[in-house]
Amino acid sequence: MSPLRDTNKSKTVPFVNYLLIGACGAVFLYESSLGEGVEDFIRRYAAIPSHVSAVVFPPGGSFASVAGRVVHGGFRALATVFTSMFLHGGWMHLIGNMLYLYIFGDNVEDRLGHVGYLFFYLLVGLGATLTEVFFQQGSSVPLIGASGAIAGVLGAYFLLYPKAKILTLIPLFVFFPVVEISAFFFLGFWFLMQFLNGSLSAGAAAAGGVAWWAHAGGFVAGAVLMPVFLLIRRI
Repeated sequence: MSPLRDTNKSKTVPFVNYLLIGACGAVFLYESSLGEGVEDFIRRYAAIPSHVSAVVFPPGGSFASVAGRVVHGGFRALATVFTSMFLHGGWMHLIGNMLYLYIFGDNVEDRLGHVGYLFFYLLVGLGATLTEVFFQQGSSVPLIGASGAIAGVLGAYFLLYPKAKILTLIPLFVFFPVVEISAFFFLGFWFLMQFLNGSLSAGAAAAGGVAWWAHAGGFVAGAVLMPVFLLIRRI
């Protein structure tokens, strides 16, 4: 299933959402200009699970020891958790992610406000990547893409607008019907697929090039943090 648009109209101009889309697009254009150097660029700014886990999830590590490792050389590995959100592996990867962000991000920004939405996006992206790192601690396969953070936006949308209608393209062999589906069903099914694929691919690093656990973790982070951010905005 592929979403085409939703029925919710933004009350404000979602310029932070546009900024995020533009940033991802600009970084990808820069990647495309690097030629053979793109692999080194990706390795430098992508989140490498084995590197990040050595800082965040060491055996027997305490909060104090984690903080110590960040100060003594681990900051770069931790920074890649954020820089990786703006990297993409190809045009289809970029367009697919930006389509979801364009459709669902504006309404979440409406509810959180511009600054709150930016912090929310980065925080759920952090949660998404750390979830994938936790399940793939020994992997050296780079994690890239905005999909984990976008999954957090989907989790928030799921709570805020369950009755909203999503105009959806459904591929059925040679037929491609377009139907309206409730956000509750569309996003609930989406999350279920991420969770099941993550469970089935346990032990396989980013199986098929998809970080399933980042998607599932981001969605849960978005659903959990949304009420907290709404409460903070009311205070």
